[in-house]
Amino acid sequence: MSGDRNVLGELLVPCSTKPMTGFYRDGCCRSGEEDVGRHTVCVHVTGNFLRFSKERGNDLSTPRKEFGFPGLKHGDRWCLCAARWKEALDAGAAPKVVIAATHESALELIDLADLKAHAVDLN
Repeated sequence: MSGDRNVLGELLVPCSTKPMTGFYRDGCCRSGEEDVGRHTVCVHVTGNFLRFSKERGNDLSTPRKEFGFPGLKHGDRWCLCAARWKEALDAGAAPKVVIAATHESALELIDLADLKAHAVDLN
């Protein structure tokens, strides 16, 4: 994670280790060329978002033991695909965002103002 920055240009902080998140399963919302989904937005999962995601074909609430995935519940933090967050925003179902743990590359798809409007860690 050394050198990775968040959307404010500060050092990226971890999103979650319980459950372990991130494309690299290191707790951080960083991405690389092999991460086609760009798992760069750290969110506080909500029941509304989980329902929205399941309706869109991505069931994040059901455990998948074969992938070491515990299933998410309301209140968990998770590194979400930037495009999925933007889709949820447009549909009125976007979960809150942890700005300090959201990778700067999310700005390639999402406006900073939208992220800030959904931030849980800004005053």
